[in-house]
Amino acid sequence: MPRLGESVEEGTIGRWLKAIGDRVEKDEPLVEIITDKVNVEVPSPAAGLLTSIVVDEGQSAKTGAVLAVLDGEQGAGALRVRAARAEPDSPTMSQPSAVVAAPPANAATEVDDAAARTSPLVRRLAREHGIDLAAIAGTGLGGRVTREDVEAAIAARTQSPTIPAVPQAAEPPPVAVAEGTKLADWAALTPMRRAIAEHMTRSATTVPRVTICYEIDVTGIARLRERGQAGFREREGFELTYAPFMGAAAAACLREFPILNARYEESNGRPGIRARAEINLGIAVGLDDGLIVPVIRGADGLSIAGMARAIRSLATRARSKALAPDDVRGGTFTLNNTGAFGAISSQPIINEGQAAILTMEAVARRPVVIGGPDGESIAIRSMMGSCLTFDHRILDGLQAGRFMQALKKRLEAYGPETTLQ
Repeated sequence: MPRLGESVEEGTIGRWLKAIGDRVEKDEPLVEIITDKVNVEVPSPAAGLLTSIVVDEGQSAKTGAVLAVLDGEQGAGALRVRAARAEPDSPTMSQPSAVVAAPPANAATEVDDAAARTSPLVRRLAREHGIDLAAIAGTGLGGRVTREDVEAAIAARTQSPTIPAVPQAAEPPPVAVAEGTKLADWAALTPMRRAIAEHMTRSATTVPRVTICYEIDVTGIARLRERGQAGFREREGFELTYAPFMGAAAAACLREFPILNARYEESNGRPGIRARAEINLGIAVGLDDGLIVPVIRGADGLSIAGMARAIRSLATRARSKALAPDDVRGGTFTLNNTGAFGAISSQPIINEGQAAILTMEAVARRPVVIGGPDGESIAIRSMMGSCLTFDHRILDGLQAGRFMQALKKRLEAYGPETTLQ
């Protein structure tokens, strides 16, 4: 299992792209791995025959664990990984020790393990129909049980139940439900949803977070967009939104207030704060099946137009499942456009390893009291909320407030004369 992110310690097998018995070339896509950050196709590190799949589709493995075996090499190692994965991380009571006998090195092809010689699809089909794979004489390569073998066993059992079935666990007693309550179908979390749940729960339970919200007058940006939209669309091929202005302003403010670009970190058992020189802005992108945060590296060096291109590129690749592992690594601060669906205030959870997360809420036209040379007056302005959630271990309200004041000042200074390039 490769490391697919700075804080990613495990991945879930989404799909095996090769079946047992298939020939695999070096660097040929072998398996699709899912984390809370990215879905990525992992290439084979070497050429050979895929002889064993250790981790099935839908199962998770820690970084560095063996996922599969090529050409029967490290067969005993694969068995050791399987045995280790079966043990609980923190046993609460003593268990009898189980001894796993590793086969001799020259007998790797003679391991009598029907499950190890079948594809994930075949194992799933057998599980669903209660078929014992060890009782089936395989007709595939080297006696491997194929899908057709399992389907034949299912058909034979329907006519004459001679195939022993895998014992099924007893159904748990039904939970009492209040009268008049209807229960809908239950579905297990997808690998991506489960990873997000674990990631967010860890952050929410370990980080003392505080949220502050500001109101920002973005009338100048609205006028700039109105006047320059046609030319920008013609040059770039997409529309200019509020997001690149927020991204550019946030990156500049992070350079001014580096404490918000830091991270909480323990070293030799002592808590501390790790400063970071690079400003790598994470952009939260909502997907139908979850949320992903690709990273714009060196965000403080981009113009508004450059920020717009970077956001557009990452969002497009995220939605088409085309992100690479490097696209989601090394984020130091996150921007979340919660206003895309009309939100006016939100309290996001901080990404692990970061000091804060910033939102941009919906832009609304409304009457506002403004000051002028002749006193106060009421005018219709474009107003946007922005909320900052920060880690109280790293900074306090003083630094957070100064950051937001600087951000507000920068955003309100943008106008029709602002240079995009």
